[in-house]
Amino acid sequence: MAGLAAGIASGLPVYEADETPGGICSSYYVRPGEAERLHVAPSDGGAYRFEIGGGHWIFGGDAGVMRFMSDLAPLKRYTRRSAVYFHERDLYVPYPLQDNLRYMPRELAAKALIEMAAPPGPFKTMKEWQLEYFGPTLCETFFFRFHELYTAGLHERIAPQDAYKSPVNLSAAIQGAFEETAPVGYNITYAYPMEGLNTLAQRMAARCEIHYGKRAARIDVNRKIVHFADGSEDGFDVVISTLPLNSVLTMTGLSVDAEPDPYSSVLVLNIGARKGPRGPSDHWYYNPDSRSGFHRVGFYSNVDRSFVPASDRGNESSVSIYVERAYPGGTNPGAGEVDTYCDDVVEELQDWGYIGKAEVVDPTWIDVAYTWAWPGSTWRAQALRLLEEEHSIYMVGRYARWMFQGLADSIHDGLLTGACFRKR
Repeated sequence: MAGLAAGIASGLPVYEADETPGGICSSYYVRPGEAERLHVAPSDGGAYRFEIGGGHWIFGGDAGVMRFMSDLAPLKRYTRRSAVYFHERDLYVPYPLQDNLRYMPRELAAKALIEMAAPPGPFKTMKEWQLEYFGPTLCETFFFRFHELYTAGLHERIAPQDAYKSPVNLSAAIQGAFEETAPVGYNITYAYPMEGLNTLAQRMAARCEIHYGKRAARIDVNRKIVHFADGSEDGFDVVISTLPLNSVLTMTGLSVDAEPDPYSSVLVLNIGARKGPRGPSDHWYYNPDSRSGFHRVGFYSNVDRSFVPASDRGNESSVSIYVERAYPGGTNPGAGEVDTYCDDVVEELQDWGYIGKAEVVDPTWIDVAYTWAWPGSTWRAQALRLLEEEHSIYMVGRYARWMFQGLADSIHDGLLTGACFRKR
């Protein structure tokens, strides 16, 4: 999406690796009992809608960017409903956990509050940060277990990141131990295109000079040539890239004097199924104790019923779900392992009562899904400076800049950077 925005603002040609626009932020459709991915909604409405990379809900964003998106594809707004689900206890605690301790056993909540009241000490890693701010009780109950899954085991070594996702406020925690508190976090409300993200991507692409099936394979920074996987090439004066930062360094053959920061890959499993007897109504759950190893399960169709076949939208008979499991960057499960995992997840969600018969089970591998940093790392800053200041390769978007940000902010970055090179 950041690349499409840059193409619109700059007027420069866009080279897209796939045959459809939008990258991991795009929708697709699968009919019940079939495997073919459709990139346009069937006219009869008889398909589940999924996202390539799981639920991409649009939060934040300035008014201008939101207007830009809504003019292309009308948006609908939603209020977040999410929780932590402890399957071992069969316990749901609204997000954020630390502000809803009244749902926890009384003794545990009291102990957690005492620990949170202690002044935090020094820390370097994400795990140490959690321990200092949340205390051992909440960490052993949730934070350590969840982040072991979410970071694929990196939380003991990486620097703290995105603290605003789980805000720490002792007053709110005390209040939440006794009564309802005001919602907090970065995505209290969010938006989504009424016709799906693929519609937004397609309408953005229609404003670009876009070339499909052009997967960049190598960038010759000396001769200023991009070589594509199909054997073609094109010269450049300036490149605006939305590829992951580590991938661009590899393509250019460049390196910096710092250890590369780590990343996690994610296997996104999209499921269309009949609704189970205990199917929840929340939008997504954080899962610290799934036996299949996933850390989050989200319910597209609880956000909007347009994610299920048209014949089921007036009732609660079917669900569209995404399930996320993280892997250490650089690893990749084989086909057999993926098949086994898919079967295990379906069985587990059936055991939980979330789903009945699965009608679509469709996995997608996201190689660079979550980006992290080593404590004190200068790798990102050095890499960006090398590419941008010395070789005119400008990095735009979440993965290119190796940071967490939402879709709206990525589009903002693309529009801004693209506009800087409009005259070229």
